This record gives sequence, C-alpha cells and structure tokens, in this order.
Amino acid sequence: MRLGLVLAFALVPGLVLAQIGGMNAVTVTSAPDGGQVYSVTLQILLFMTLLTLLPSALIMLTSFTRIIIVLGILRQGLGTSQTPSNQILLGLALFLTLFVMAPVFQEIYDTAAIPYMEEKLGTEEALGKAIKPLRTFMLAQTRETDLSLFAEIRGLDGFDSPDAIPLNLLVPAFVISELKTAFQIGFLILIPFLIIDLVVASVLMSMGMMMLSPMIISLPFKIMLFVLVDGWSLVMGTLAQSFFT
Repeated sequence: MRLGLVLAFALVPGLVLAQIGGMNAVTVTSAPDGGQVYSVTLQILLFMTLLTLLPSALIMLTSFTRIIIVLGILRQGLGTSQTPSNQILLGLALFLTLFVMAPVFQEIYDTAAIPYMEEKLGTEEALGKAIKPLRTFMLAQTRETDLSLFAEIRGLDGFDSPDAIPLNLLVPAFVISELKTAFQIGFLILIPFLIIDLVVASVLMSMGMMMLSPMIISLPFKIMLFVLVDGWSLVMGTLAQSFFT
C-alpha cells in the first residue's frame, strides 16, 4: 500500500506537467465498438491501485481462508504453539492455494490476460472476463443459506441466474461459507487429539499425579500418532479434495 501511494504521488506532478505542456497523459477515448480506451498512464495508475488490493483478494476470493484456518487449528490440536511457525503455515497455505486455484488462474490468463495484452479486449471487458472464473469458483463453494442471508439483508427475493448475483453479495457469503467449512474440518481434526488428552489426564489422575501437566505427557503421543498415520498428507490431501467435490 505504501508503494502504491508513493508511486501515485510520484505520478501526479508528472501528470499535471504533462497537461500543462499540452500532452494528454490521462485520456479516455471512445473505442470503435462503443467501449472506452484509457491512456497508458491511467492504466498504470489503475493497475497500481489494484495491486494494493491483491493481498485482500488472495485471502477473501480464494481457498486461502479455509486452508490457513485448518492448519492453525491443527497446530493448536497438536499442542505445539510455535511449531510449525507462522511463516511455514503461511507458506503451506499459499502454495496449496496456488495448487487449488491453478485451473481458475489459468482460465483468467487465457480468457482475459492474453486478449488484453494483445489489445483484443478493453479494460472493462478484460475485468469482466477475469471475474467470471472467480465467480464460478466462489459459487461452487458457497452455501445457499449464506447467499439467502445476505440477499434478505439487501432486500432481494431471488436471482434469475448465478450471473445475476452481485459480487458485493457473493463475496461475504463465500467468506462465511469458507469459515463454516474450515471449522467443521478443524473439529474433525481435533477429536483424536482430544481423546488422547482425556486418556492421559485420566491416567495421571488415577495415579495421583495431579501436579503433572497432562500436556507434557500427551504431546509425544499426539505427535507419534500424527506421524504414524501420515497426518500431513491426510490433512493437505483432504483440504485439496474438499474444493473439487
């Protein structure tokens, strides 16, 4: 965001000087097909503005939210508060997100990015085609109840087609659905670890070792169980498959 602001402030004096000198640095002209064509300087400014929103889009419009929440719950269930570290969890979530979203990103690149770079599409048309694959992905992962909730808040009765759903209504419904799914998966992951904690606590109480923390004894057993069942492969594989079923 700071980089975008610096570039914006750096471009503004140049744009003013260009206008004073008779150069149309910021222009919007009509295209032959009835659309609008923006000058290169204005396109760069719009691109830098959108670039500042990229982290929020990566978190809210992709599978990143579900993955990072499940990994955080998994670490909490294991009882290792700092292992794996936040950087490792973020890296795992990022690369698994890229794996899950690869077909969507490829479709965006083929249908929007390439025609736009070849000047076959205008800016507005390219943005519309880029949003369409994301809309299809989010609709496939969004519950109808969550869509109905936000539609009722907006006072909307229904939609004729999925394309008629506004993006500002679909995004919050998609995020709520992802949070619900992430906590459901996290609950299933926590059950085996909870059973181990209960067994260890019961054994220590029966032996009269009330001053000994059950977490110290249960931690090696939980790690051993997680390694024996190949837990990382199961968790990562389940997360990836949850987006394709």
